[in-house]
Amino acid sequence: MSDAEQPTDDHVPGDDEFEPIQVFPEAEEMDLRPGADNCYKCSTCDTNCPVAEVDDEFPGPKFQGPEQWRLKRQDDQDIDDSVMKCSNCMRCDSACPSEVPLSQMHNTARGEYVEENMSKFSREYVRNRILSNYRRLAPLASAFPRTANFVMGLSVTKWMGEKTLGITSEREFPEFATETFREWWAKRGGNATSKTRAREARVARDAQVENPDKRIAYFHGCYSNYNTPEVAKALVHVYEHFGYEIMVPDQSCSGTPMFANGMLDDARRAAETNVSELRDALENGADIVASCSSCSMSLRQEYPELFDFEGTEDVASNTWDAVEYLRVHEDLEAELEGTSVEDEEFAYHAPCHSRNQGLDGQTIEVVDAIDGIEAHDVGDSCSGISGTYGWKEEHYETSMKIGEEMFEHMDDAPAETGLTECPTCSMQMEHGTGYEIKHTLEVLEAALVGTDRGADGRRHQEAG
Repeated sequence: MSDAEQPTDDHVPGDDEFEPIQVFPEAEEMDLRPGADNCYKCSTCDTNCPVAEVDDEFPGPKFQGPEQWRLKRQDDQDIDDSVMKCSNCMRCDSACPSEVPLSQMHNTARGEYVEENMSKFSREYVRNRILSNYRRLAPLASAFPRTANFVMGLSVTKWMGEKTLGITSEREFPEFATETFREWWAKRGGNATSKTRAREARVARDAQVENPDKRIAYFHGCYSNYNTPEVAKALVHVYEHFGYEIMVPDQSCSGTPMFANGMLDDARRAAETNVSELRDALENGADIVASCSSCSMSLRQEYPELFDFEGTEDVASNTWDAVEYLRVHEDLEAELEGTSVEDEEFAYHAPCHSRNQGLDGQTIEVVDAIDGIEAHDVGDSCSGISGTYGWKEEHYETSMKIGEEMFEHMDDAPAETGLTECPTCSMQMEHGTGYEIKHTLEVLEAALVGTDRGADGRRHQEAG
């Protein structure tokens, strides 16, 4: 695996001086980084919170984190229910000048609130459990994608979802692909990397890159597998262009929607699966690469903050964003110099979870090297959807108010196509503007690989 230093944001774990401290006495497994006592009430986190900006009743991250923690230490006090209004954008982490681990405090507080104060038979709990466990339901829908897309698109389905579960009827459900990425990968001759199979097993059909010196394990996440396999395919094509051998381990959800909904037991089970499989890939010389900014954030920050099982730190310290990895390990900008595509302008939105990893400026820099492409940064505002947050009936209007600034900037930009690395940000961008939305990897694929591919979706001339 690579020894290259990761250019992560200061708030992402990786410091050798990590010494967890306990937050809630009864929560033995929920520890925090140093700094929990360092809050001096400057309120910088509150002024950077997109929910607090549009919702006067939301007390803000300072109350949800340090202040609630202090109350918890002094009195036998329940977690305030307003913690469920936090969208988990995690902007407070990067805003805090004292590096108070705010999002970790919010995650632990939500977990305790759900466990101790939310009825397991309530509509809210059932709805949140369903939204958190998209990975459990998606395989069924993807088995009959055309039927699922038709049924989910019906007005009556959306109406029933809102009335029975509280899932807003204002949004269009994302369509399921007729062929998942993993199905495409298997047909193409993708290598097997699950521990339940031989480590070095190969499927002989179709030549593909085999390179023990340049090997990545691709964490594609749920959405790129079931809904937008074109993003995952773009990663394969781009990385093979640079001569990388690609492994696709067995994997569960990254856990991001579970953290956001206080379903920490579900998140732990998913993390155990992912850490086990990804650690096995590390032992085979691979680095871990994710195409979704929330997935990479989860593996890099939330896993080591919340879980202590073996391999968690190894996975966190060897996980990379897909574009970031190529910028560090390859001369990506130089490779793009002289490439050209059909003229297109993009309105680019940097997801909050990219910003929290210190990656918010990289996409503009990278695509500027491609002739025919111009990307306009639409500012540092939050999109507002924050994963499952904007899908909840009670938060829909708040999510749209948060997104207004982004919508206006997109409308002002000389572009009618959006660009981002977050699947739910892309939903919000499309919902608020009607624009087609692309992933940065799709732009890199067009520039580096082009469209001259064989029947299996690859170039006729493979790298390596």
